[in-house]
Amino acid sequence: MVNVVLAGGGTAGHTSPLIATAEALRSAAPDAGLSAIGTPKGLESRVVPAAGLELDLIPPVPLPRKPSADLLLVAPRLAKAISAAKEVLVRRRAEVLVGFGGYVAMPAYLAAKQLKLPIVVHEQNSVPGLANKIAAKLTGEVYTAYPETGLADGTFIGLPLRTEITSLDRSGEHDAAAKHFDLDPGKPVFLVSGGSQGAKSLNEAVLKAYPKLLARGIQVLHVLGRKNFTDEMMSHTDEETGAVYRPVAYVEHMEQAYAAADLMLGRAGAGTVVETAVVGLPSILVPLPHGNGEQARNAEAVVTAGAAQLLEDSALTPDWLLSVVPELINDSDALARMSRAGRDLMPANAAEVLASRVLAVSSLRG
Repeated sequence: MVNVVLAGGGTAGHTSPLIATAEALRSAAPDAGLSAIGTPKGLESRVVPAAGLELDLIPPVPLPRKPSADLLLVAPRLAKAISAAKEVLVRRRAEVLVGFGGYVAMPAYLAAKQLKLPIVVHEQNSVPGLANKIAAKLTGEVYTAYPETGLADGTFIGLPLRTEITSLDRSGEHDAAAKHFDLDPGKPVFLVSGGSQGAKSLNEAVLKAYPKLLARGIQVLHVLGRKNFTDEMMSHTDEETGAVYRPVAYVEHMEQAYAAADLMLGRAGAGTVVETAVVGLPSILVPLPHGNGEQARNAEAVVTAGAAQLLEDSALTPDWLLSVVPELINDSDALARMSRAGRDLMPANAAEVLASRVLAVSSLRG
């Protein structure tokens, strides 16, 4: 039996591929001992145990974004977190550490190095985070979700995804998915989602544009995010076309929304970019206008391949939506080309490939 510890957290961008990889490891090695390292403040404290993984917590080590007195606290905090991570790795009898980045990954990587454990790294974004940049210098087992990341010796395998995503048959499940959201399966569906937290600019533009989209027979499945959804937001049906506007706070199983949709408007987080490509859902991607530019970089590969259109946040207006969406969503040939381009670009088996490498590395150690 092999014992594998996975580390990554903070946001869904790190936890989702961790969980998908754990599922693939369970399938490939049912007797494997699997556990995860996280922090009390990250999303992993909720979603990792919900996925059936035991979770060990260590102190977070946030790095100040700007020079400040907090920099003086990084070294002692990091030392404490490394010590805690070493205790976990020893207690779990870890034979390999698999890291996905985030605050928790740095001390886990350094602890594994001190214990001379093999390290396997997966980078989800086209712009690597600091923890994975450092980890890439500690191991030759570095895998990426995008063809170009700048990580030395990184191998492109795609993003580990849940089997519910990779096995999705959009055309076969379209009618049932549309009905699940109380939409007409016979009319085109425009999916809008800014991620689990929503996106203000996307929401504002769509709220102004949707009545005219409905008037053109285009339905809108609008995932606003829990913090943006209010009880006053109601479904609306155009009396003449019968097209439906369906606002929801959150979608637990996004594969259902992907199956219902013909075209999607969303941010360019790694999960959205890769998932829509893998399932063959054409998209219009609007990268966050701030940060380190990773979302714009995430979108480059799928836009270049012809699987998505790129739009700057400042250019997203109701008029833009009304000028582009009706023509594109009713162009079946264009949608088919975009769908094929996405599926051809992004591998769907990244979780299985990564799990295979993890097991191979652990067997070499034994």
